[in-house]
Amino acid sequence: MTATLDRSASGDSPAAKGPKPVIDGQRSFPIQFSVYLGVIAPLLALLVAVPFAWGWGLSWVDVGLFVLFYCISGLGITVSFHRYFTHGSFKAKPWLRVALAIAGSMALQGPVITWVADHRRHHAFSDRDGDPHSPWAFGTTPLAVAKGFWHAHMGWLFERDQTNAERFAPDLVNDPAIARVNRQFGLWTLVSLLGPALLGGLLSWSLWGAVTAFFWAGLVRVCVLHHVTWSVNSICHMIGERPFAARDRSANFWPLAIFSFGESWHNLHHADPTSARHGVQRGQIDISARVIWLFEKFGWAHSVRWPTPQRLARLSTESK
Repeated sequence: MTATLDRSASGDSPAAKGPKPVIDGQRSFPIQFSVYLGVIAPLLALLVAVPFAWGWGLSWVDVGLFVLFYCISGLGITVSFHRYFTHGSFKAKPWLRVALAIAGSMALQGPVITWVADHRRHHAFSDRDGDPHSPWAFGTTPLAVAKGFWHAHMGWLFERDQTNAERFAPDLVNDPAIARVNRQFGLWTLVSLLGPALLGGLLSWSLWGAVTAFFWAGLVRVCVLHHVTWSVNSICHMIGERPFAARDRSANFWPLAIFSFGESWHNLHHADPTSARHGVQRGQIDISARVIWLFEKFGWAHSVRWPTPQRLARLSTESK
């Protein structure tokens, strides 16, 4: 498998018939610079976290705000960007739809339309040419696997090719409310980083409390969530159990289940992408599915695509 994608696919020229091109040009320099900044700055914060916390600089307020904003932004990725916007696992009331888009934006993993377009492209070409972040893009030798892991985990983020949103996310491009949240990504980035600082300062009634909250519940929280999400792209396509039949190498990796809110039960997801629950076997904790269940109970969500025993039996590798 190669890591390149033919840009001259059907639809590249205005007169061509067939699907729109997979790639829609390259990111501009300001956007590419923001990607580097968004990836590297939180990573640097994590690298200095241990010496910074050695005996000072970390309070229970910081811990509480870290957990709060990690849950908001993390579930914003798993429940919102992933299960709702990308795969349509349930339908939501208009106000919840907008709130979900905002929560996902606060994870600082890119605007909602960009994220969804990339992920739908991933499923369209999973572990094949065209997949933006397959760890098997360079082969199966030890060196190729190491290179593939880096590519799948975060290397792909630095490539300038831009997934064509008109092809992979036309429903969101043409949704005025979601397009507005997409344009406001810079605003939600500031809210995500400065919100903890504001709350930390108010709760501790000190400037230092604002600084440490910005560091822990802002930068470090974003970095931890980044790497948990990226581990689903990399680790969960390399190692783990595969109890369900999927067309790719997706696998379950239980150590990430809690931190990823159930996303690391990745094999069932690729076997049945629209399922609202990924952890379907005994003992598989899926916090995202429980949140969707609560939305349904409150009447905020409906038409939830819950897995059925019959469908799971058909997908099981034991039945093959």
